[in-house]
Parts: sequence; C-alpha cells; structure tokens
Amino acid sequence: MTPATAAIAEQDSAPAGMTGRWYVLGIMMLVYTISIADRYVMSTVLEPIRLELKLTDSGIAFLTGVSLALFYVTLGIPLSWVADRYNRKNLLAAALVAWSVMTAFCGLSQGYWQLLLARIGVGIGEAGGTPACNSVVADYFPADRRPMAMTVFALGAPIGAWLGADMAGMVAHAYGWRAAFLALGVPGLVMGIIVYLTIKEPQRGRLDRIEKADAPPIRKTLRYLWQHKAAFHVIMGGGVSAFWGWGLMWFTPTFLQRMYGLDVGAAGAIVGPIHLVAGIGASLLTAWMLSRPAFVDPRRIVWLLAAVTAVATVPSFMVYWTHSLGTAKLMLWLFIPAIYFYIGPAMAMVQNLAPCRMRAMAIAVSLVAANVLNLIVAPQGVGWLSDHFAGPAGADAASLRSALLILAPTGLWAAFHYWAASRTIVADQKAAVGYV
Repeated sequence: MTPATAAIAEQDSAPAGMTGRWYVLGIMMLVYTISIADRYVMSTVLEPIRLELKLTDSGIAFLTGVSLALFYVTLGIPLSWVADRYNRKNLLAAALVAWSVMTAFCGLSQGYWQLLLARIGVGIGEAGGTPACNSVVADYFPADRRPMAMTVFALGAPIGAWLGADMAGMVAHAYGWRAAFLALGVPGLVMGIIVYLTIKEPQRGRLDRIEKADAPPIRKTLRYLWQHKAAFHVIMGGGVSAFWGWGLMWFTPTFLQRMYGLDVGAAGAIVGPIHLVAGIGASLLTAWMLSRPAFVDPRRIVWLLAAVTAVATVPSFMVYWTHSLGTAKLMLWLFIPAIYFYIGPAMAMVQNLAPCRMRAMAIAVSLVAANVLNLIVAPQGVGWLSDHFAGPAGADAASLRSALLILAPTGLWAAFHYWAASRTIVADQKAAVGYV
C-alpha cells in the first residue's frame, strides 16, 4: 500500500468512497466553468463594446481586463488567508453568488462607469473562488492523484471558454452584447446554492503525511514558496503560460473580426468549438497521461509541460503572422490546446509543493502571478502597442497584428520555468507533503 493509499484508508472525516470524492470534483469543475465563462465573455464582445463606447484598444483593455484584475489580485490574498483558516465551502458559495450577480449587472449597465463598477464586482467575487476550490479538491485526493484530479477540475476552462465564446457570441449577435452577460450570470446563482447545500467541508490536510500545524502568516508562506525553488518556478511557469496563451486569446476574437471582416457571432463560432473540442481533448489526454504510473515522478510532469509549451509557441506565432483565414484556423487548433494542457498539472504541482495550511494562499499567489500577467500586463500591453503602431489613424487589424506578434514568443519563457522546476521538485514535494 502506498503512503497516499494508506492516507485515504486512515481518514474518514470527509465523505467516504469514490462517489463522494468525484461528486465534489465535478461540482468544483462546474464552478470553475462558470468563472471562466463569466471572465471570457468579455473578450468575445470586446469589439462591440469598444465601438459603442468609442474607446481605443488600450482604453477597452483597461475597462474590461485591468479593472477586473486589479481587484481580483488585490483581494485574492486576503480571501485565501480566510480560506486557509475558515470554512472554504461557505466562502466559495458566497463568492460564486457575488460574481454571478455582478456578471448580470454587466449586462444591465448603460454606460462606461456602470460597466466599470460591475466589472470590478466580478473581480472581487472571483477572488474568493479558485483558491477555495483548489484547497477543497486537495483534501479529497492524495498527492499522487492530485495532478489527475486537478486536470479534471481544469476541464472547466475549455467548457467555460466555449460558453464565453461560441454561445455568448451567438447570443450577442442575436440580442446584443448585454444579453450575453445576463445569459451567463443567472446560472451561477443556482450553482452557489448547490455548493452551499451539498458540499461538505473536508478535514484540512487529511491525506498528507506531514504533521499538521496552524495556518502560518502570509509572510511565512511567501518565504516558503520563494525558498523552495520548484514552487517558485512552477508558479512562474503557470503565470507566464497565462500571459502568453490567455493574453493572446484576449484579443483573438477582435483580431479575427478586424482582419477578416467577421461579425461577433462568426468570430466566436471559430474559437468556441476549438476551446470545447481541442481544449477538452487536451485536458482529458493530460488527465489520462498523469494517471499513468510513469508520472508519479513529478519531474516528468514539468518536463512534459516544458516540451508542450515550447512546441506550441510556433503555431501561436503563425496565427497572427498569416494573412490566410484557413491557415489561422489550423494554427488555432494547434495552439489553443496548449493553453489548457498546463492548467491542471500546474495547479496540482503548486498544491503538492505547499503544506496543507498554505494551499489556498499558494494558489492565490500563483493566481496573482497569472492574473497580473494575463489580465493586466498582456491586454494593456497589447492595447497600448496596437494604439502605438496605429498612430493618429486609430487601431486597426494591422496594428493589433503587430502587437500580438510581439507577445507570441513568450511561450518559450514559460517553458524555461517548467524545465527549471525539475531540478528540485522531488525534494521540495517531500518537504511539503511527506512523500512523492
């Protein structure tokens, strides 16, 4: 019997059996789906909002990305401090209801300031979501099963992106961009009630072999993550992956509309199915691979992430280099799966590299890195570069294309961090959870 299996056998403070664990994982995945959909819908309707409000590319980037991220990042740390000490299920249910209500308010907004305030509200609510989800899942699955479990959890990303792209694009094309927010906000209210009524709070650290202690101060958690270099590199790898992949995707529907004369529904219909089919396919393939005995060694996981990310950087560049819509579509089918491939394994590695009382905070730190780069630096940087290249004439397809081509090669930066993590990840995981 492995240490992980023995840990499961000895603990019974959370719902027992395979069914209970997988039910919780399924609900957490649906919560993540709603989070991604509510966030991604904005990129789908970016151009209609920009035109209605008469904004520049940098102006629309601040309104829709930076405004959410500033509060998401700012409140992520204190809400994760709460999640490491108090009932995570209750925090998650409240956060889900809050950001769903604010998503609906985005659809009810009638001007710049109302939309800005609603978008800030979405960021505040979502700050309490993903860290709590991760921490709960980590107490239902042992260390050697967390990469697989977190990859299943990460299925919420492609499903959510599909809802925010294809489905929201069709609704926006038929009824206007405001209707897309209303269609995505209401289901979150129902899911919040389900979380509150049906999920049981598990005993914290029940599947680990390290002696449990009180939750440490934020400063001690940050010091721990910095001193254990594998944690630092995994967090940076995930953050730069988000900067690269999701940063490019933020403006991709707008790029397709400008470059090829598509409407919002047609652009969403191109990227939506790729998110759904290729994204789910990549996530399921990752889950299957990480369930194999060969990937019990965490070095092989980060080596795999480094290789996939480096290879996918090439089609990510070609999407915006080509002037052929057919070629761009093909490159998107090759590139988009890579932005899902890393999510589950990177989250699981962060969980395995942090002691149980630091897990929500560790995930929050990783989300700060990812969302500062993904929602602040990438959209604002691309928007500023697009405006700069366009000059007085105003942003167009050519200026946006040049800006995106500058961002695309950063996938190689992310690959470097995954490779660097492999040098100490075995020893660092043993220090955190007691076994590999």
